[in-house]
Amino acid sequence: MLHGSTTRHQGPPAQDAAPRGLGGQENTSSDGDTGLGALPLDKDASQNACHLEGRGQVWSDYLRVHLHPRSIFEIQRYNHDGDSNRLEAFGQGESLLSEPTYLEELEDKLHFFIEECDYLQGFQILCDMHDGFSGVGAKVTELLCDEYSGRGILSWGLTPIISNTGDPCKDFYRLMNTVLGTVHVSSHSSLFCPLSLNGSLGLRPQAPITLPYIHYDASLNYHSSAILAAALETMTVPYRLHTSQLSMMQLAEALNFSGRKVVAAGAAVPFSVSHGHSLPDALCSYQHAVPWKPLSSCGEQKDSFCFAQSVVLRGIGKENHISNPPPGTQPSSALHVYETGEEVLGNYLNMLSPGTLSISHLLQSPCKVQSPYPQFFSPLLNEQGFLLDKPRSHSAVVESIPVLTALQSSPVLHTALYNLYKELQKVDVRRWASFFAAGVELDDFQEALHELRTLSQCYKRNSEPDESEDEADSD
Repeated sequence: MLHGSTTRHQGPPAQDAAPRGLGGQENTSSDGDTGLGALPLDKDASQNACHLEGRGQVWSDYLRVHLHPRSIFEIQRYNHDGDSNRLEAFGQGESLLSEPTYLEELEDKLHFFIEECDYLQGFQILCDMHDGFSGVGAKVTELLCDEYSGRGILSWGLTPIISNTGDPCKDFYRLMNTVLGTVHVSSHSSLFCPLSLNGSLGLRPQAPITLPYIHYDASLNYHSSAILAAALETMTVPYRLHTSQLSMMQLAEALNFSGRKVVAAGAAVPFSVSHGHSLPDALCSYQHAVPWKPLSSCGEQKDSFCFAQSVVLRGIGKENHISNPPPGTQPSSALHVYETGEEVLGNYLNMLSPGTLSISHLLQSPCKVQSPYPQFFSPLLNEQGFLLDKPRSHSAVVESIPVLTALQSSPVLHTALYNLYKELQKVDVRRWASFFAAGVELDDFQEALHELRTLSQCYKRNSEPDESEDEADSD
């Protein structure tokens, strides 16, 4: 829950409060200092930071932030671990908030914080999509949409890295939860973004993405959730900085026109910049390729076209925003002639995606990755996350990194959403009777499938043919 005049508070042992919002459709420079659950560490302490792999299962196991007691809403009926009595189906989660006891508790906790707001900007929701929490998220967004019309609701659908279970029942449950969650959460949100390191979310998911300068273990939620946390913390900057004129709703409206309520995320964690080089140097090194990796399980896009985008770059010092060649030297590219970093980033995006509505933000402050953030970085990075010519000889801890993120209304969503529809449309879902016994009617599921197909059509380019889809539907 976010409001319009967030102030910064610090108290042991919590992290710095996130800054609030920067904005407009212009590039704006600001200095917001944020960390990811990290305590301030002196250099000696950070050198001796412990490796925390194996000590927990999820990112919150390492969180060093004190949560307000009334911010926790516990569902006691289901187990978090184990094979029995788990919240594993969409209908289970949806029906929970139809019960007066749970609904009243949720509304009570919600109103407690809303009444403290001078100005309610909106709500940010992070929700698992692969299990019954997709149903909880659908019901929560519906509640917020009904009671707080006109406020921004930005929802992030999370999926952990998928392992091959060999259990068709679990695989179909996961896929059906994902489809229902995507359709229902997006319909009640201002904007919905899937977040995952999986290559795809179908029954046979593609391998997790690789990041050039991070050596992460795909079997550890500690690693994968840390990467997503760094990306999410950067992507949400536009409506969190004090200097911003852009609200959650304005950001959503810039990206969700023509029914495109789903957006795809991408990130360079870290953004590769050689030590001592300028921003134009770094951007030119990508040529015509996009400088980020996909984080929405939509696969790599063949080109850089998108309908609209919001891009945030942080961690490049002002002294390196522009190129300063000696007088009389010929600029090495068009980007090297601009006089501000904002102009460099804005014109780079115009070159990458001509004619696209691009909102861009440039911040000097990096993303802090001190303990308990995992130290899974390449030895080619120095302590500030910049590239070295050769691997460092000493075991220095990376304390901060530059990060580049993008939220895009992109044609890749057409293929990704349509493929989910196609996988379930061609099978008889009635064979998974236990899923529907949990509370979802078969007709409602079929209607959701139809809505998913309709949603996928919003992302088609005019030049794309329909023949392959029509043939698949007639099989």
